Amino acid sequence: MESSHPGPESPGSEKPDDPELGEDSNPLALRLEQLILGADRRYTPFQAARSAGVSMELASRFWRAMGFPDIGQAKALTEADVLALRRLAGLVEAGLLSEAMAVQVARSTGQTTARLAEWQIDSFLEGLTEPPEPGMTRTEVTYPLVELLLPELEEFLVYVWRRQLAAATGRVVQAADDEEMVDRRLAVGFADLVGFTRLTRRMEEEELGELVEAFETTAADLVAAHGGRLIKTLGDEVLYAADDAGTAAEIALRLIETMANDETMPELRVGIAFGTVTTRMGDVFGTTVNLASRLTSIAPRDAVLVDGALAEELVRTGDAPASETEAAALAEKAEKEGEEPPAYRFALQPMWQRPVRGLGIVEPWLLARRG
Repeated sequence: MESSHPGPESPGSEKPDDPELGEDSNPLALRLEQLILGADRRYTPFQAARSAGVSMELASRFWRAMGFPDIGQAKALTEADVLALRRLAGLVEAGLLSEAMAVQVARSTGQTTARLAEWQIDSFLEGLTEPPEPGMTRTEVTYPLVELLLPELEEFLVYVWRRQLAAATGRVVQAADDEEMVDRRLAVGFADLVGFTRLTRRMEEEELGELVEAFETTAADLVAAHGGRLIKTLGDEVLYAADDAGTAAEIALRLIETMANDETMPELRVGIAFGTVTTRMGDVFGTTVNLASRLTSIAPRDAVLVDGALAEELVRTGDAPASETEAAALAEKAEKEGEEPPAYRFALQPMWQRPVRGLGIVEPWLLARRG
């Protein structure tokens, strides 16, 4: 169905509320919805489900999984909604996805894109729709701006998604066996701003928002640049993962060094653990993740604590010596034989063993950069 794209109407020419859409329907919001979706509201949920050839129960599960509320039998759905239902149901009928997996696809896509859409509206469009001339309203600016940006943002979104899909697929197919595709050995790191709760009481909301955005942006850039993957951000904390211990360690130290050089940033502490991790919907779970979180909570300010498994992995790969005594002995031996001494990137210092809630006795190691 071809869509029509009406331009913004002049004040006083707005249509009255459509009783089928609810008394609170806003004419500009409806025009923007039509522009973005590319179609008029035509179907009730029951009509959409029937047109797509799926049960109302399954249609409701898909709709809720995508993050949308129940709308009763209001005529609020479009041809695009029908097509989406038909496609998901078709994948189930063809045996490519189970019904549970199809619902999970809807949920993961909905959660990810909901956050993206909220950010674009709150931060991106809000700034761009400041009235350029006195007397103009934000309403008069929004429609033509969205009309210009929509195709470009859509193309970019698809491009980034394909790139991310290619990268994720490459990581999975390199797994040693089928079990490793779901339960994989990864290095998981948490980076946490120190004293963030106190900052929330001292700073204005706008300043606090700018600090959090700067922290998240810096962390995301560093994680990506050095080969890690940002799993999620939690305001004052970021969670990242890496396929190998050396990458995770390098990211942790870079985070500490970068934040320490920024006077506007609080101190940082990082905890890393290495081990089996369960991945679901882009997130990571398991004892390894819990251990990384606990290590972060007990790490000194501007320091990195790692668990014994990550320390062992750094030693195994030659990124760190088993001990400084051994490193000194190897350097002395290499000097006598006229060879280059081992080039270690990191130093490890054992810390006192301590009980960690829910995980028993843990022996953390302090990670530092050599030389």
